[in-house]
Amino acid sequence: MRVLYGVQATGNGHIARARVMALALAGAGVHVDYLFSGRPKSDLFDMACFGNYKVRRGLTFYMGEGSRVKPIKSLLSNNFTQLYRDINALDLTHYDLIISDFEPITAWASKLQNKPSIGIAHQYAFLHRLPDAFYSRFIRPGIQLFAPVKQAIGVHWNQFDALIVPPLISPAKFKPGHISKMIVVYLPYELDETLYYWFSAFPDYQFRVYAPIKKRIVRSNVVFNPASRDDFEKDLSVCEGVISNCGFGLASEAMQYGKKFLSKPMKGQFEQQSNAYILKSLGLATIIKELDVDAIESWLELASPAPKCFPDVAGILSEWIAQGCDCSVELVVKQMWV
Repeated sequence: MRVLYGVQATGNGHIARARVMALALAGAGVHVDYLFSGRPKSDLFDMACFGNYKVRRGLTFYMGEGSRVKPIKSLLSNNFTQLYRDINALDLTHYDLIISDFEPITAWASKLQNKPSIGIAHQYAFLHRLPDAFYSRFIRPGIQLFAPVKQAIGVHWNQFDALIVPPLISPAKFKPGHISKMIVVYLPYELDETLYYWFSAFPDYQFRVYAPIKKRIVRSNVVFNPASRDDFEKDLSVCEGVISNCGFGLASEAMQYGKKFLSKPMKGQFEQQSNAYILKSLGLATIIKELDVDAIESWLELASPAPKCFPDVAGILSEWIAQGCDCSVELVVKQMWV
C-alpha cells in the first residue's frame, strides 16, 4: 500500500502526531510520502523520520502578541491562488490512500480526484457534539471546508460516544522525574520581555521557556531555549509543571508525564477555547485568561497529578491501515477505550 500523508505544520502538535504515526506506519510496512504545509521549510525541525518530505505554502493563522488570532491579517497573509494551484498540481494517481492531519492541499486534492481519504486529527473531533459550551458548534462548519475527508477520526481526551480515539502521542521517551521548582513554558506568541516580567516575580523557581529563537539566553531565573524536540521532552519529563496555550498535543504529553498544567488559551481560537473548557470540566488543568501573579502563584502551590497511560493508538491505526482498512473503523476505535 502506498500512502500520501498531509500534515498541517502551523502547530507543533500536528507534527508531533505525524512523527508517532510515521514510526508506526513504517513498522507496519506501509510506504508513506509526506507533505507539510502552513510553515516555511526553514522553520521545521527534527524532521528526519519523514524522509524526503515535501513542503507547500498551504494556509495558516496570523498570531499577534498575547496569543491572539488576527483574522484580517490571517486572511490577507494567505495566498489562495497558490493554494488552488497546489491542490490542482498534486497528482495522486500512484497513491492508494490519502491521510490528512487537517492539511488542506492533500485533503482537497483527494476529494477532487475521488481518492480514499482518512482524516486523523484533533480537529475532526469537533465534527461531533462535545461538552464544551457550544464552542465545537462554531468550529464544525469550517472543518470539512478546510480539510475534507471521507473518513474522519477525531482525537480527544474522552470518547464522548463518538468516532474519537485517545491522544495520539509517542510513549514517554524519558523516565518521569521531578526537579523541584522547575517549570517548562511554551508560549510562542508572547514577547520574551512579557514572560520575563511575570516569571521574574518568582525568583525561587526556574522557568525554562521554549521560544522561536536561535540560541539559549539566561536571564536570572528565566532561561529561554531554542526549539528542540528532545530537549523539550527531557525538561518536560522532570519539571514540576507546564505553562502553555491550550494546544491538544502538549496538554496530552503533560498528562502522560504527570505534570500539572496551567493554560492560557489563544484568544479568537475556538479550538483552544473548547480544549480549555473540557480540560477544566474534567479537572485536568488550571485555565487563565491572562498571565497574572496571583493566578500563577496559586497554581505553583498545587500538587502534580499521577501520570496517565494512553493506549498505542498509532500502532492500532497503522495495522488497520496496512490491512487495507478492511474492518469497521468503529470496532478499531472501540478497542482503544476498553
